[in-house]
Amino acid sequence: ANGLLHKDALTVNGKSLWENNKNAPCWNRDVIFPFKKPFKKNSGIAVLRGNLCPDGAIIKPSAATPKLMKHRGRAVVFENIEDFHKRIDDPKLAIDKNCVMVLKNCGPKGYPGMAEVGNMPLPPKLLKRGITDMVRVSDARMSGTAYGTVVLHVAPEAAAGGALALVENGDIIELDVAKRRLELLVPEEELAQR
Repeated sequence: ANGLLHKDALTVNGKSLWENNKNAPCWNRDVIFPFKKPFKKNSGIAVLRGNLCPDGAIIKPSAATPKLMKHRGRAVVFENIEDFHKRIDDPKLAIDKNCVMVLKNCGPKGYPGMAEVGNMPLPPKLLKRGITDMVRVSDARMSGTAYGTVVLHVAPEAAAGGALALVENGDIIELDVAKRRLELLVPEEELAQR
């Protein structure tokens, strides 16, 4: 368990996690790697903190573009999924590859049922230029098989009055996965007035 699992945790059958798994064989080391030799270091899920997500947010580093793991860009804000669908295909949308796409009101309170909309498709005008990934930030979720530099589950969510609700077009957002930070670079005094 390498000190990461609570081996004495009881499971549904009344036995501990350790009792249920201590003799489990590994049939294929090409699929299940040993702890000391991971398939990829620093993958899995990273929990981010910062003024944009005081209660946390997550990103899957293994699914993200390495050069975007540290990024600063101008926010292009979509107030909800309907706003996103209405505007994303517009060739006049003021967006470039350095922008940060922000989708609000798609968390459990703002979008009951919480569909997997966090990995927003990129604007067609950028896809046509060969852009394959951008930083995207949302209080939504996405499929576990999806990829991209996508920050999800921003908390508190916008519909609950979280800082995400205050983001406006043109604000600068900074992501630094190595430092586990997500920041809205707007002075606190200005945010208080919004």
